[in-house]
Amino acid sequence: MAEAPDEPVFGVLESVSGLLWKTRSGDYRKGLALSQRLNVSSIVGQVLAARSVDLQSAENFLSPKLRDELPDPSIVLDMDKAVDRVVEALVRSQRIAVFGDYDVDGATSSALLKKYFAALEVDLDVYIPDRVKEGYGPTKGAFQTLLKRKAELVLTVDCGTTAYDALAFAETEGLDVIVLDHHSSGPSVPKCAALVNPNRMGDRSGQGVLAAVGVVFLFLVALNRSLRLHGFFGDIDEPNLLAWLDLVALGTVCDVVPLRGLNRALVSQGIRVLAKRSNLGLAVLSDIGGLEGYPDSYHLGFVLGPRINAGGRVGDPDLGHQLLTTENSDVACDLATRLDALNKERRTIEALHLEEAFAQVEGRLGTTGVILVEGANWHPGVIGLVASRLAEQFRRPSLAISIHQGLGKGSARSVRGVDIGNLITGACQAGILESGGGHPMAAGFTLRADKLLELRNFIEHRVSANTGSEPIFLELDAVLGLSAVSADLIESFDKVGPFGAGNPRPRVAFENLRVLRADKVGDGSHVRCIFGSGIGGRLQGIAFRASDRPIGQALLNAKFLHVAGSLRVNTWRGKQEAQLFVEDVAYPANA
Repeated sequence: MAEAPDEPVFGVLESVSGLLWKTRSGDYRKGLALSQRLNVSSIVGQVLAARSVDLQSAENFLSPKLRDELPDPSIVLDMDKAVDRVVEALVRSQRIAVFGDYDVDGATSSALLKKYFAALEVDLDVYIPDRVKEGYGPTKGAFQTLLKRKAELVLTVDCGTTAYDALAFAETEGLDVIVLDHHSSGPSVPKCAALVNPNRMGDRSGQGVLAAVGVVFLFLVALNRSLRLHGFFGDIDEPNLLAWLDLVALGTVCDVVPLRGLNRALVSQGIRVLAKRSNLGLAVLSDIGGLEGYPDSYHLGFVLGPRINAGGRVGDPDLGHQLLTTENSDVACDLATRLDALNKERRTIEALHLEEAFAQVEGRLGTTGVILVEGANWHPGVIGLVASRLAEQFRRPSLAISIHQGLGKGSARSVRGVDIGNLITGACQAGILESGGGHPMAAGFTLRADKLLELRNFIEHRVSANTGSEPIFLELDAVLGLSAVSADLIESFDKVGPFGAGNPRPRVAFENLRVLRADKVGDGSHVRCIFGSGIGGRLQGIAFRASDRPIGQALLNAKFLHVAGSLRVNTWRGKQEAQLFVEDVAYPANA
């Protein structure tokens, strides 16, 4: 059941996280109609209605199919130009290289291209830049290196849209460049053979929510079609693109793009491919990460993704791409072990920077709608995580900046309703930033240290209308009693997956639970607990990265709490139990 939509759930006007609890808005009658049409429970019908799923699209939403969602790739501007140039390179046996990015979206994009061209018996040269030494995106130095390697055509993936100087240099050297990207663009187009980016000015494909790996997948669909028409597959088998959808799903989830439409189909089918464990590197990494049972988007985003990212953050930037493409079991084991160790190192560095960041935020929240923190010589590989944690904790656009020798490297993360990529692009055009770019939820940039205040004022002014003095909400899908929690309920919720940006896992709330037990686990940053109620029933809970936050402190010290979070089935050593991922708590009025 749910509370009246205009009333705070359990009367919670301000939780320990400073949030007002309210039910997610949705058409109650539509929810009932959906439950009857789809033969699902009424609670699932209400969850679907709250996500604006209508009767016409409901079946496709619950069972997304690639054949229903995949558009003609040629609708993306410059797609055919890019395909024609690559076909020409293959016919002429020209040397093709890939310039990738060091995050998961970049690694999966590079790996997808590597596997496809390997199936064509073409050795693709892949270049992944060093985050600290080279920064984001193609540079003159990188292109010089690729020229020395005899590259005649370069595909940039997950970057390149705003690399005007580097691409101009490549043109003067006679090096053709195709940009496969999804980041926000400015009004001008860089000099290149083709710019395939559904978020560029003038593109009307409607595919702007794709991650870079989704753009690369569309490109390969178009390339495969063209090669088929050219009779290229006479002596070799036509590559099976569907076999690599696990890579597409991984990059899509980890880049936090909305899981609607084509993205939803890519991730849904990609998870099924992942479950087959056909990618050797992902299979080994899953084992090291303790992934048990059938995988879902949570495992992509919080088990596999962080480990693949770790190489680009604090180690060798090419480790992730290597892991995703190796066919050698010994190499896969070594790479996965190294990435797991680097991920632990990353956590230590992140914790130190977060402590400094939270200290800066204290006392500022009442005066700003934007979080901006900076630190001398913070590790550039973890500032994105710092910004993400701040945005998650305070529900506000957050920027974290590392200052070194008068120059700042920054990363930004946003919240729903604030397009941080456009704001960063605007700050570049205003002359505040030296460079920058991104998409609605994340962006990166560089600036001179003396421009910090100007950047803060620029961003603050433009988001103030979105934040104002309104309370920040935690939206809930249902209010439950512990007796209602069952494997069947969680399974019914899972039908609404895959979950991620644009389709959050159903969030439920429990009233006045007794905290029977709570203790710190893992590295001491997580809080594990057991809840009970006066009418019987118990439920395990876990609050991640919460021990030093108000949520964790409340769990460790309070006897009774209202609790909100999402339900999952926890598999441990073959045993399955319901578990609540705690997202927020509030003190009962009589506590």
